[in-house]
Amino acid sequence: MSNSNDLASGIASRGNLARMSGKDLFAKANAWTLTDEARAMGMYPFFRPLDFNDGPEAVLEGKRVVMFGSNNYLGLTTHPKVRERAIDAIRKFGPSMTGSRLVNGSMKLHHVFEEQLAAFMNKESALVFTTGYQVNLATIQAMLSNKKSVAVVDKQVHASIYDGIRLAQSNGAQLVRFHHNNPADLEKRLAALQEDEGALVITDGVFSTEGEIADLKGMSAASKKYGYRIMVDDAHGLGVLGEKGRGTADSLGVQDDVDLIGGTFSKSLASIGGWLVGPRKVLDYVKHFASSFMFAASCPPPSVAAAMAAFEVMQEETWRMDKVRDNARYMRDELRKMGFETGPTETAIVPIFVRQDLTTIAMWKALLEDHAVYVNPFISPGVPPKGALLRTSYMATHEKHHLDRGLEAFRAVGKQFGLIS
Repeated sequence: MSNSNDLASGIASRGNLARMSGKDLFAKANAWTLTDEARAMGMYPFFRPLDFNDGPEAVLEGKRVVMFGSNNYLGLTTHPKVRERAIDAIRKFGPSMTGSRLVNGSMKLHHVFEEQLAAFMNKESALVFTTGYQVNLATIQAMLSNKKSVAVVDKQVHASIYDGIRLAQSNGAQLVRFHHNNPADLEKRLAALQEDEGALVITDGVFSTEGEIADLKGMSAASKKYGYRIMVDDAHGLGVLGEKGRGTADSLGVQDDVDLIGGTFSKSLASIGGWLVGPRKVLDYVKHFASSFMFAASCPPPSVAAAMAAFEVMQEETWRMDKVRDNARYMRDELRKMGFETGPTETAIVPIFVRQDLTTIAMWKALLEDHAVYVNPFISPGVPPKGALLRTSYMATHEKHHLDRGLEAFRAVGKQFGLIS
């Protein structure tokens, strides 16, 4: 690949390779050269191995950088209590249950945390999963299990939701999409459903790329008007929004109106795993009818213990929620003053819209190499056409000197590439 125009062309043509067919299924992989060429040019931003990740800072290939690319919103991955609980669980229980929750993989530890989560979220029951991704696969597949089932989803929901719907479609379920964050269009779609069809309205609580908060008041009202159920993936809301960090629905006053709320341990809870809260009978049904839950190894004891500790710290050290909100607000305000387009975000995720894939990659490279600032580039097809952006996210453990250093870098690189004057 001789120049940046070739790289841009390669990025745009990725879908064509994916559609290649023939006898040798490896042909499309062998024809895929963009990543090798981008690496050779120093323009490949993904799968970069960190030496250490200390929270607000990290070490990448021996170089210390300011970390604005993590979902560690409350900064709890380095908290002594969280780490000690994980170590204690390894000593007491070992690193794995070597089985699924269905058979030998359930521990009292899982059940205790489920009781805590249900009480905290003001729901009847809770269920702990191995990953947050699995929450959506399992729940959607189990609940949408026949030709009379309909998934009604915001067009910009997370990939895990779409994958769950694909599993449901294998059982005959239907898919209806409504315009992004648009309750009026949702109501229109629900009104058009047949009376004998059962719909599950599904949305993110906080949209993970742009940090936008879902209009759950409007969506839940539309769902209830037609007698349908609503599920919210609140991976990026827990610990950031709502009273005591309960999340998006709580922050909007509709916690009781949302039927199912799910999420992950891998953001504010500083671990790996997933959670779902809702009616006991519904969660019991998921336990027994979701193959991706029934036949997957259970969440390991150290991961559960770490999440439980983070959950405790979240409620004990409430300053962390205040601090992450203050840090994100400061960065949003300052970036907007500079002239950057950041969209309607009100969360710890603050996008910087660039709109062009290649310029986004070039800005990512300049921020990292020239200013030691780590951000995440989002380019097509991960975002819609002309939706390319630099995704930045903030933590409670970022200090003002981290934020101001980032602002200096964003100003310099923004001017360098003509985004701001």
